[in-house]
Amino acid sequence: MEHFIVSARKYRPQTFKDVVGQQAITNTLLNAIENNHLAQALLFTGPRGVGKTTCARILAKMINSDGKETGDEDFAFNIFELDAASNNSVDDIRSLTDQVRIPPQVGKYKVYIIDEVHMLSQAAFNAFLKTLEEPPKHCIFILATTEKHKIIPTILSRCQIFDFKRITVKDAKNYLKYIAEEQGITAEDDALHIIAQKADGAMRDALSIFDRVVSFSGKNLTRQAVTENLNVLDYETYFESTDLILENKIPDLLIQFNNTLSKGFDGHHFIAGLASHFRDLLVSKIPATIELLEVGEQTQVKYLEQSKKASQEFLMQGINLANDCDLKYKTSKNQRLLVELCLMQLASITFDGEKKNSKHYIIPASYFKKKGITPIPVTVPSVKPSAQTAAVSQTETTTTAPAAKKAEAKPAINTRIKLDLASGSKRRSGLSLSSIRAKKEHQIKQLEVVVDEENLPTEDFTEEAFMEAWNFFLDKLKKDGKHNLSSILNMDKPKLKGTDIHLTFPTETNKKEVMQGQYDLMTYIRTKLSNFDISLVITVNEVMDKKYVFTPQDKYEKLVEANPNLELLRRTFDLDL
Repeated sequence: MEHFIVSARKYRPQTFKDVVGQQAITNTLLNAIENNHLAQALLFTGPRGVGKTTCARILAKMINSDGKETGDEDFAFNIFELDAASNNSVDDIRSLTDQVRIPPQVGKYKVYIIDEVHMLSQAAFNAFLKTLEEPPKHCIFILATTEKHKIIPTILSRCQIFDFKRITVKDAKNYLKYIAEEQGITAEDDALHIIAQKADGAMRDALSIFDRVVSFSGKNLTRQAVTENLNVLDYETYFESTDLILENKIPDLLIQFNNTLSKGFDGHHFIAGLASHFRDLLVSKIPATIELLEVGEQTQVKYLEQSKKASQEFLMQGINLANDCDLKYKTSKNQRLLVELCLMQLASITFDGEKKNSKHYIIPASYFKKKGITPIPVTVPSVKPSAQTAAVSQTETTTTAPAAKKAEAKPAINTRIKLDLASGSKRRSGLSLSSIRAKKEHQIKQLEVVVDEENLPTEDFTEEAFMEAWNFFLDKLKKDGKHNLSSILNMDKPKLKGTDIHLTFPTETNKKEVMQGQYDLMTYIRTKLSNFDISLVITVNEVMDKKYVFTPQDKYEKLVEANPNLELLRRTFDLDL
């Protein structure tokens, strides 16, 4: 059997032009060689599998090349590779510095490539400092590391630093496509794209994954085979999930999630991928950001189609819910339930139930015709107000004196009440605080309605009749359970000045409560006394607050005012408060 060579070794770049995704660095090195401007100490840093060691070998070969050597000449005698992970002692560095003094036998330069240089010990770094700062003219040091922050600053300051970047998904996919063509393998674009994404910016990882998938699927590389072999969720899973979420099909969504778990996928992986899918849909909605969508051309078309179905508000809320579930997943004791609750919440974002849109639940006339029933048409009646209703609609001016009332008088009009069933006003629950507040505001606004003032009664009344009506209304408040308003009205005895009722309260809160409940009060008083000129004037006197907040001593003094015999009783029996 012929010996198999992995793609990472077989297709290792031999020139700078073959290096993938590092054009800025390779161009800099080429220009430095051509202009004889190459530093003697170089530091290559960056993630794994992005070409650091490969570029070091290419550089070492190029600086010794004069154009006369054969194609297989690799200048092995001039290139020394040292693994700092296993040769990190002071003795190893001293042995290296002893070799540096010997000039090369072939070529111009000796090149020392020290891989994983951050693994050197502190003593080894210090032993290497002098040689690195003033190496012989025939020596060039190339240091490579994945963790630049672990190298001491005195070493960094003596090196020319080149930062290698992660290889983009697009560059990795194009290189994989080239290798597939070289090997005679038919590969779907989406399949190569998934491999490039799985590699996470490392070309060596991408080639290793490529070899593994080719061993699994043979000469035909499909997206389904790649997802099955790499144990990654297919794009189709998330497209189907999003469709079910947008259609509010919670049972089907939960069944799909169960099928995903039965295939061996983790719930954490699923919900994290769903958040990324929503992000990609959001990116697809804006032409300026569509370049951020790192998927194949066929998948990109699907993203564009589905992004039209989902609103931006839904996607933003969906990302927040999925991300919140992702954060809570590790600490949850019932992880499956957590994901299922998140899916149900996602499917409920766009749900338009009976309360939100009741027009879908109106029974059409065609239903009755099929049953042989003739529907009876309903007409909207117009209601003319009676004299008493018109009088109540007139209602009171809340806090103005008679002079102010005359100044704000409006021309008299006759009103007609209409029932507008087609009104677009927002329906409120009768038990909500907002509905109660809206009802009170509506009643207060009715006090400002002006009708024909000439037909309203303005009969004279006595103060005794007024107090009788006032006390009767307070008793009625207690029977109706409105104890708060009743207690506030009992704080001060009303003072009648003409047709104005004057009340004084210690706080603005008391005034506000009375103002909100004045509709029933003024309607009853005016109707009972047959005088619609009666108005309510409320003032706030904070000094009164002392009158109603009693200490034990205050209470005793108040009782003594009512019955002086209490003081005699206290002295007789020598009582304490």
